[in-house]
Amino acid sequence: MASALTPGVVRFAETLRGLKSTPVAVAYLCLVPLSIGWQRSTKPRSLRKTLVVYNLLCSALSLYSFAAFAYGVSVSPSWFHKGEVNALKHVFLLYWVTKNLELWDTIFMVLRHRRRQMSFLHVYHHASILLLSDFCYHHYPWAAMAVPLGLNSLVHVFLYLYYGLSAAFPDKPLPWKRRVTELQIVQFFIGLVHSTLGYLYHGFCIYGIAYGLSMVALFSNFYYRAYLQKRPVNHDKKTS
Repeated sequence: MASALTPGVVRFAETLRGLKSTPVAVAYLCLVPLSIGWQRSTKPRSLRKTLVVYNLLCSALSLYSFAAFAYGVSVSPSWFHKGEVNALKHVFLLYWVTKNLELWDTIFMVLRHRRRQMSFLHVYHHASILLLSDFCYHHYPWAAMAVPLGLNSLVHVFLYLYYGLSAAFPDKPLPWKRRVTELQIVQFFIGLVHSTLGYLYHGFCIYGIAYGLSMVALFSNFYYRAYLQKRPVNHDKKTS
């Protein structure tokens, strides 16, 4: 066990502990078990109008972030460039702020008593991407990091647009929910390929590969369970 604590691992852990978002992430993780007591003592709230505004705002912020990331990467030496790019500085800050804002996804679930939606995937994704955004803004605002974050911003344009329209028109189910999940899987797969090529040829650390693998695995498992797994047939159910 001790042999695994290489200087690089220790340095990474110390950097993670020193992030400004680490206390926020810890508080966020504490919210999950505490939400049980909240739901037992309160009634669910609708929040439909609030959700419409919130989700459309997140979609708009993601659209701007994607455009800014894309421009910054386009004027950098390469997609694997490890160095600050002036055109990217402000968007890394915006992305970090946006990931803090998106923690309200979970808070709204608590207020609406949607605890079943607070899966391990949901909590892990929100907490880890918050720390990643902080890590990139304060330590590595590079074009190499802008590539996966830009892809994430692009997917979130459609993700939050879907949530916003679903809240605005609850009686009209949108047919592209499955496509959004597929976009998320493609996003993380591209990010995994980028991290792997960066590790093999450009001196990237291996953590990007590990994170990409975890995301591809978790989202693929969710996709299988939600859209591909056959539901057991209840033969005792009466038919009319």
